[in-house]
Amino acid sequence: MRLIAGPDQKNDMARAKELIEGIAADKTVADKGYDADSLAEAIVDKGGEAVIPPRRCRKTPRDDDKDLYKERKIVERFFNKLKQFRPVATRYDKLLANYLGFVKLAAVAIWIR
Repeated sequence: MRLIAGPDQKNDMARAKELIEGIAADKTVADKGYDADSLAEAIVDKGGEAVIPPRRCRKTPRDDDKDLYKERKIVERFFNKLKQFRPVATRYDKLLANYLGFVKLAAVAIWIR
């Protein structure tokens, strides 16, 4: 598992390739916000399969595994629990290192439960 944070002004897609760099996975599951040909090609080049549902505006929709995509709810529930920790949800810390430290601490607390 990898956690990368950046400035709030950038969208998540800007760092998506960096997030999957060096990780070998058979399948990579992401939401519609990550529906880009460049990311799907990067996943396929690493020997994986991109399970990303196509956006409505896509002219040539890509097939995706709907059953596997439903399993993504486990990750969504984890982030929902993570946001229950007030310092994570509000980000009072000015320094990114301090904020990421608390995010990791909260994640460990969730996994221990």
